[in-house]
Amino acid sequence: MNTVMLVGATGLVGAEVLKRLLADARVDRVVALTRRPLPAHTKLVNPIVNFDALASDEPWWKVDSVICTLGTTIKAAGSQAAFRRVDHGYPLTVATLAHRHGATCFALNSARGADSESRIFYSRIKGEVERDIERIGFRSLAIVRPGLIGGDRAEKRTGEHIASLVLGALAPVLPRRFRINPAAHIAEALVSAALGGESGKHVVLSEMLV
Repeated sequence: MNTVMLVGATGLVGAEVLKRLLADARVDRVVALTRRPLPAHTKLVNPIVNFDALASDEPWWKVDSVICTLGTTIKAAGSQAAFRRVDHGYPLTVATLAHRHGATCFALNSARGADSESRIFYSRIKGEVERDIERIGFRSLAIVRPGLIGGDRAEKRTGEHIASLVLGALAPVLPRRFRINPAAHIAEALVSAALGGESGKHVVLSEMLV
């Protein structure tokens, strides 16, 4: 069996990942941890969880690989501390528990410019979670670093919407790394990494996601 855990399934990229996993003949079971129920599917196991108090010994932790697309904004989170909890604390806890139960592959949706030494808070947190998950010791670790993500979000992000209009208009003359990265392309990179399971650390840059 090929069992994949997905966290962040209700977000823009996560929903694209879930769609691909459920349709992929290589995947026997998808374990999607969410705060609210997802539509039922024969392949889907959908534990409803509190990410601040994850149970550590549930049988659904036993998976082959993990895809993490969790992420928020400081505005939505309400503070830098709350943002760090969602974008660093939750992914790290999931990675730690899944690895403890035998997962060998982890694919993380990060961000362009992620750097644990950055003076920019957002970039620093993204870099820190990359660094700390790498230290866990997965046999295969994929880091996907998109720039501005293209797609229709359930939540409205005014700044991203304006930026997408500007970047969309300038796309023909922009370097590839500054162009919009469609959510579907990011999802495809994450799924390919999780199912491919190539040994070592692999980074997918934004220019590879256009």
